[in-house]
Amino acid sequence: MSKYVKQLITEHYRRRLEGVDSAVLVNVIGLDANRTRRLRKELADKNIHLMVVKNTLAARAFRGTPLEKAFENVSGPTAICWGGEDIVSLAKEVVRFAKDEDFAPFTTKGGVLEGEPLTPQQVEEISKWPSRQELLAQLAARLMGPASTLMNALAGPGSTLAGQLKQLAEGEKAGSEEGSGAAAGSAS
Repeated sequence: MSKYVKQLITEHYRRRLEGVDSAVLVNVIGLDANRTRRLRKELADKNIHLMVVKNTLAARAFRGTPLEKAFENVSGPTAICWGGEDIVSLAKEVVRFAKDEDFAPFTTKGGVLEGEPLTPQQVEEISKWPSRQELLAQLAARLMGPASTLMNALAGPGSTLAGQLKQLAEGEKAGSEEGSGAAAGSAS
């Protein structure tokens, strides 16, 4: 490959992944064309991109970027996945495909999270983390918990008092109806 072509490929890699700080490296060798197409389509439906790269050119393209450490000590054919809502959703999808028998040779090779390299085991651990929406739901529940407890504590004595006042009012009403019924019976 000529120096000019290598430079074009390096620029292409740099442009495609500009601003990306987290990605997962995978092995797609061994997938036939139909399974590769299906894999790419399913990933694209989740806004995840997959691009096969040449390791040496990718290492050169990502020098000085957060993705630089992803290509340290990487050998063999490699593809890079990036996108999704966040690194957790990306890792969940990649690990799901790696465990799927239909995509048998597809495996994770590592990755990078905000400039720090990841091993395949770390990618699998990240896939077990709660997603952004799950974290927001947990946070909202924790924020609402004390407020709910406070409201119940404030409303509890008030509702007890209201119930007691209602019983007294019903008791007085029943007593006055009995008294008026007795007075009506003596008048006849």
